Amino acid sequence: MIIAVPTGIKIFSWLATSYGGTFAFNTPMIYALGFVFLFTVGGLTGVVLANASLDIAFHDTYYVVAHFHYVLSMGAVFALFAAWYFWSPKAEGLTYNDRKGRLHFWGLFIGVNLTFLPMHFLGLQGMPRRIADYPDAFAGWNLISSAGSILSVVMTAYFISLICDKFEEGKEVPRDGWAKDEYLEDILAWTDNAKLSKNIEWSVDSPPHFHTFNKLPIQS
Repeated sequence: MIIAVPTGIKIFSWLATSYGGTFAFNTPMIYALGFVFLFTVGGLTGVVLANASLDIAFHDTYYVVAHFHYVLSMGAVFALFAAWYFWSPKAEGLTYNDRKGRLHFWGLFIGVNLTFLPMHFLGLQGMPRRIADYPDAFAGWNLISSAGSILSVVMTAYFISLICDKFEEGKEVPRDGWAKDEYLEDILAWTDNAKLSKNIEWSVDSPPHFHTFNKLPIQS
């Protein structure tokens, strides 16, 4: 409960932040939404494991493996991808192909769910973790899980190719790359004044120069 209560508060905070904002469904945004979904699913299975009697039954089964992979290997990694897609144009000064980024998201999203969702069912059936082999009764769900893991590896290689394409074909990014109309679905929501960001990171060149400021800037 020490983990579940503040984590539940965080999820509602993220949803409230999203509700109060204007969505532009680009690659970083869909990765952020995917993170919230996967993290929530992992948290709900964690509530199941918080029950002492069920925790004894599911201890050292694939149900536990599915739970913490939904939280960490899927939730946290999707948040890292969201951060990379959002900050990499600023950090490296080059754009990436947003369509390829979306394809990377959907391929990885399907792959990781195919990998770890069946593990819940394997754990409910009693398949233990950390075993080199398993009875044929568990072969069906393991086959689906293996197919999902292969798809995830393929999409990881696709992400590497996206990075290579970015350095070969990427265009230069202005100071505030996300204020460009091509990144937004609702162009009318932006005015010329709105494009002039007041945050320090968007007021310097992309990428920022070494020793951009002679002294620490003061914002008010």
